[in-house]
Amino acid sequence: MRKIALLAAATAVALALAGCSSSTASSSSSGTCTLTAPGPNSAAVTVSGALDALPTTAFTTPLSTTSTERTVATVGTGEKVTDGSVATVDFTLYNGVTGAQLFTTTDAEVGPQSVTVDAAKFLPGLVKAVSCATVGSRIVAVVPPADAWGANGNSTLGVAAADTVVFVIDVKSVAAASTSTPSPSSTLDPNMPTKATGAAQPAPEGFPTVTLADDGTPTVTIPTTPAPTALQIALLKKGDGETVADGDSVTVQYQGVIWSTGKVFDQSWGSGPTSFATGQVIKGFAAALVGNTVGSQVIVVIPPDQGYGTAGNSTAGISGTDDLVFVVDILATTHA
Repeated sequence: MRKIALLAAATAVALALAGCSSSTASSSSSGTCTLTAPGPNSAAVTVSGALDALPTTAFTTPLSTTSTERTVATVGTGEKVTDGSVATVDFTLYNGVTGAQLFTTTDAEVGPQSVTVDAAKFLPGLVKAVSCATVGSRIVAVVPPADAWGANGNSTLGVAAADTVVFVIDVKSVAAASTSTPSPSSTLDPNMPTKATGAAQPAPEGFPTVTLADDGTPTVTIPTTPAPTALQIALLKKGDGETVADGDSVTVQYQGVIWSTGKVFDQSWGSGPTSFATGQVIKGFAAALVGNTVGSQVIVVIPPDQGYGTAGNSTAGISGTDDLVFVVDILATTHA
């Protein structure tokens, strides 16, 4: 499973949320939605505070449920979230057993996330929570392991295998599926190049060096100097296609390397190009895309505060102090 395409992402939790379910169900944009009923657990969670800000949340631990429960704490008056649509949300995640706050998108370094209402693509409990909600709503969802991270839990976030989790979700906007993430690589345009085709550019001094195989697969060599302390972006090839805008869906080939070890922790090479929205990846990765053109190859060095933060990502072998290097070939973009 390609980690950077999971969140379903922009953040450490985005990486952890999408695509981790064992669910095989899939939905299309039909204008319909499936309403998840409230239950005694979700009704017992009290929430206060302004929408789109860190909520004040209280509940008696431990919470335990065998099916997702959903209570609408604040009813919005905007458009309804339907099957296959893309909801932009702020959310705060809690451990239902310990009561600990585990993550929030209201942190300035994270920001709102895009959730495709499809349990085959995103955490089923999160999909069930936002389905049928209206823009401007605040939702409380109590989610069992089966609709979250299953028997594996999520050690990065502090969720054990048997832990129920609680989401408090503010629905900010909704868009039709046609403006969300493009189809998987198996249905991409067969005429699309599989590697960057732009004109070669000289690599800036101090950047890792990149050599390319005939098929475009990069090999990254990390310099012996310390990693930069700020985000660094450079072009290795300059394409002449459309410019990627914030919020676009993009199709790319990429490779991610840990600066300290030179280890490749994730890549699309070998399995084909992948597609996602710029809002679904870590902050530094999105910054490398936005403003650059189709056909370009970009190299970006990402410090922890623009990547996975102090929590790192244990699944990918990334610590909270690791700088990351991505080489990204931009193959296509679809404007939102």
